[in-house]
Amino acid sequence: MSRTRYRIFEKEYPYFMTSTVVAWLPVFAHPPFAEIILESWRFLQRERGIQIFGYVIMENHIHWIASAKGSTEDLSEQVGRFKSYTARRIIDELERRGFATLLEELRFFKLRHKIDQTYQLWQEGSHPKQISSDEMMLQKLEYTHNNPNRRGYVDDPTHWRYSSARNYAGAKGLLEVVTDWH
Repeated sequence: MSRTRYRIFEKEYPYFMTSTVVAWLPVFAHPPFAEIILESWRFLQRERGIQIFGYVIMENHIHWIASAKGSTEDLSEQVGRFKSYTARRIIDELERRGFATLLEELRFFKLRHKIDQTYQLWQEGSHPKQISSDEMMLQKLEYTHNNPNRRGYVDDPTHWRYSSARNYAGAKGLLEVVTDWH
């Protein structure tokens, strides 16, 4: 039985997901760690057939909209692997670059039941929300793209480098996304 009421259960729909760094630590304020997220999404697209419709990487969390439709892969399983892989890569890179304070915080905020690991990067869960209509897709894309605006980082969503807002404005983004989902 799942520990959460949030589950991915119908493959034909895209899902809006959020993953947050423990204690909202600003890991992605450092571009090399945001690039690990982008590389991992590219792998899911290329090797696992996952479609990504939108995303934003903030300093301490990510939002993304994805689907396994047309893929033989299970989206829930791929999200779990994504989080596990990115956590391992980011922690290794934090160690390699000597981010001692951030590593100590990731150790301090690790949940007690996670006895098989020294650090915890991600909070548990991704709270997937099924997108069952065009109206809902637009609402979730708008929410995602306007995240940097609400935080006061940019005036225009297309100015945020780590977002699919550029793709939807007809410009080249850092990650190719499916924009013709209608």
